[in-house]
Amino acid sequence: MDAVKQALMLFLHSKLTMCPDHRFAFASLRDTVSLISKEFTSDAASSIETIRSLAATDTRYAVADLTHLFKIAYEEGKRAETQGRLLRVVLIYCRSSTKPHHQWPVKPKNFTMDIVYLHDKPTADNCPQNVYDSLVDALEHVSQYEGYILESGQGLARVLFRQICIILSHPLLRCMQDDLDIPKQVVKKILAIEGVQSEDGAPVSSSQ
Repeated sequence: MDAVKQALMLFLHSKLTMCPDHRFAFASLRDTVSLISKEFTSDAASSIETIRSLAATDTRYAVADLTHLFKIAYEEGKRAETQGRLLRVVLIYCRSSTKPHHQWPVKPKNFTMDIVYLHDKPTADNCPQNVYDSLVDALEHVSQYEGYILESGQGLARVLFRQICIILSHPLLRCMQDDLDIPKQVVKKILAIEGVQSEDGAPVSSSQ
């Protein structure tokens, strides 16, 4: 949970550094979604206080209903459109055996959704692949612009931070996720650099 909080603060500070007019609100998911902050705010201090108040629970919820989340986002999306803004929902989902579901009808899409899925490694008691597939379906059902879904079963904070940095990108300035090549493979970079150095530094000899 500490890593998730740090990742949220990283996202918050980075977006406010890019544009101080960005606004944030927070919600939690148990059986269904409930708002933690009623209003959107660009005040970093109050948002950080909200993030720090987040707490993990030992309760294993058998249901994860996203319908209310989509309802809230849809209404806020309409309000954002009248203000010339874009609404984005970032869902950090951490359940390895509970598939999310929703009963959201097909409507005009007016918000973009990103998902970071943190899960345990597959065992006989969970089904992270099935959960992932359900998350993909949900994202495609509601996302107006290109939404990313990033997952990790490694439990590494640096992987989470890297994923948060990826979703900092503006929805209108993104490539398709299938074309996303971040991070570049270090081996390829090293080989490319060595190839250039070999060409530039190659000795020239002539035979008489």
